[in-house]
Amino acid sequence: MRADPPGLNRRALLAAPLILAPSSLAACERFASAEVAPGPDAPPLKSLADFPIGATGMTGQLDDPVWVAAMRRDVDQITPEWELKPERILQPGFAYDFSASDRMVDWGHEQGLRVFGHTLVWYSQGLDQFTDALPTARFAAEFDRYVSTVAGRYRGRMVGWDVVNEAVAEDGDGLRDCVYARKLGPEAYIVRAFEQARAADPDAVLFLNDYNLENNPRKGATFLRLVERLLAQGAPIGGIGTQSHLDIEIPAGQIRDFFRDAASLGLPIHVSELDFPMQRDGGRAPDLRSTADRRAQQVARVGELAEAFMALPARQRFAFTTWGLRDSDSWLVREEGKNRPNESALLLDGEGRPNPAFQAVAGAFGR
Repeated sequence: MRADPPGLNRRALLAAPLILAPSSLAACERFASAEVAPGPDAPPLKSLADFPIGATGMTGQLDDPVWVAAMRRDVDQITPEWELKPERILQPGFAYDFSASDRMVDWGHEQGLRVFGHTLVWYSQGLDQFTDALPTARFAAEFDRYVSTVAGRYRGRMVGWDVVNEAVAEDGDGLRDCVYARKLGPEAYIVRAFEQARAADPDAVLFLNDYNLENNPRKGATFLRLVERLLAQGAPIGGIGTQSHLDIEIPAGQIRDFFRDAASLGLPIHVSELDFPMQRDGGRAPDLRSTADRRAQQVARVGELAEAFMALPARQRFAFTTWGLRDSDSWLVREEGKNRPNESALLLDGEGRPNPAFQAVAGAFGR
């Protein structure tokens, strides 16, 4: 159920610089010394919290008995990682293929898991069909049909949907330029998508989802102001999704600052795609620090995220989802992803044993 739209008087707060007390900074760093929980005796992830713990999955993993056992043990919510994206469902001529998504959703329910839908509209997908050359009236009609058909197919079976994904510009300077914004309006396409999704699946919680909200304070503030404007326009936004692909070099306290501001909107918050790579992306100087130093910083940031999530009122803790369950499941290690076979960016290692960040999360969750 969506919260009532909040007042619009927080824009000045969101635009203002945030100051963190030295004592708070020190508290953020205490996770850096967290130790690894005993591997064989580590409790299931889902036992750590009284809110859902989720992970992603794909059809290729459903026939892997080790992965299936790990999912049954550790999580109570699943997000199809690829099968519900437009690039999988939308076919030439605006035809649809639900074979993969049906399999994922059916499997999740067979396992007794909550199923979360990702994603209905994404600026980077559907571009072979949704083009600038398509007449606007046809574009709008097909847009409405896609959102309503996909959401309606799983009516009553999804706990929530990422309705629009990554609407804010990369640097946080306004909204992203994309074909949906150009054809339907920069905010109008978002409102339209939420309205179609609400009509098609009225009981699902509808999310606006984005990334780098903790990493980039400017983008985080732009995102929250966008949510306020959309709510004022009547968009049935029911929750905020923060992907939380954490840069372990985020300054201490910055994650908590974002969650503090996000919480004031009163909406449920979903940590929707958590991972925390140890390797830097391109464009930055090589990281010559020791693995131990990078692990310590990684643990500190993940611990801060878990604490910030726990500081939310209970009704705002929608779910805590990792993008992959074990290190070996991560998109970061796959060739079509970042192709980093030695990356370790999740709570469990390739054997399902706890990584160092596991204990920080367990400690923050009070288990």
